[in-house]
Amino acid sequence: MPSDSSVPASTTPVQDYLDRPAPGATPDHLVVPRSLAQSMPLRWQQVFVGLLADLHDAYGHLPWPDYKVVPSRWELLVDLDEEQLAAAGYHADLGAEGQLEYLDADENVVADPERHRVLAPVEDPLPPASAGRVEPRPAAPL
Repeated sequence: MPSDSSVPASTTPVQDYLDRPAPGATPDHLVVPRSLAQSMPLRWQQVFVGLLADLHDAYGHLPWPDYKVVPSRWELLVDLDEEQLAAAGYHADLGAEGQLEYLDADENVVADPERHRVLAPVEDPLPPASAGRVEPRPAAPL
């Protein structure tokens, strides 16, 4: 009789994992910082490269675009500078009564900018690949 461990827990494990909050995951993409991937133990890198090679072999015929990855975070509209506002599709201006107003790309006033969160570009908190090995978090004590 086959053991229960021979039956996969799911037929969509990547989707299952990435549908929950995961660093670098969006509804359509998975971003793996190169500095962290290159810092994995050698065996992990070998497995990872094998998986990437299989992915590229299977789907390399599709018209892959070039991607521009922009480190971003969900921030309150009122906490952004002009550059971040513009990148998120907003700008600030003085209203008719001299108060600061936040407007979206269609020039609609944002009703509650103190509570309105937008995905805004931020400085990348992770080191670039050129920085060398990134030490992982120490293992928890037993």
